[in-house]
Amino acid sequence: MIAGIEGKLVKLDTETALVQVGAITYEVMLPGYCVSALSGMIGSNVALCTMEYYEGSLGGGNLVPRMVGFLSPTEREFFTTFISVKGLGVRKGLRALNIPIADIAAAVEAGDEKMLMTLPSIGRRMAQQVIAELKGKLQGFTAGAEPARAAATKFKPYQAEALEILVAWGEKRNEAMELIEMVSQKHPEVQTAEALVPLVYRLKQGAEV
Repeated sequence: MIAGIEGKLVKLDTETALVQVGAITYEVMLPGYCVSALSGMIGSNVALCTMEYYEGSLGGGNLVPRMVGFLSPTEREFFTTFISVKGLGVRKGLRALNIPIADIAAAVEAGDEKMLMTLPSIGRRMAQQVIAELKGKLQGFTAGAEPARAAATKFKPYQAEALEILVAWGEKRNEAMELIEMVSQKHPEVQTAEALVPLVYRLKQGAEV
């Protein structure tokens, strides 16, 4: 099994990425939050944790190998737990993950059916099924959920997007929030996550911004 892939991101769309490793280009399926985190990185090197599965019918003899990518091993672990729910397969699970996994895990642990119903492909019955099967099993994935909700109300949309990108790249959420606030005070003209994130890294490295 291929457990990770590192190479140049050559294409990104709403559900997949093409990652070039030497002379070979791999198609990698992605959850929505990963697509957002990787936007603006075309041409850059990326590293993804991956899992493989076969799509299709064994009886029909038309199994197709697929690769799914995540930003960290923790996210991959969450996904394998998430899609263990009856009726929630890989593709439906990927479509559902359009927000950080910490918020989804927190909603499951809180029995927040309405919040889960806002996720793509998750109706009332599936939300109830997810809570019934996973509540009590996702505490380890909820770290950072409350700060994320606070940021959603305090930050403007482009700041909240920048925050999730920074967290996905390994930054601590509270530190990233402080850096975003500092950069935003110095540069009120910056109004996009794509412009904000590089300035945050410059500030973190001690450079003038």
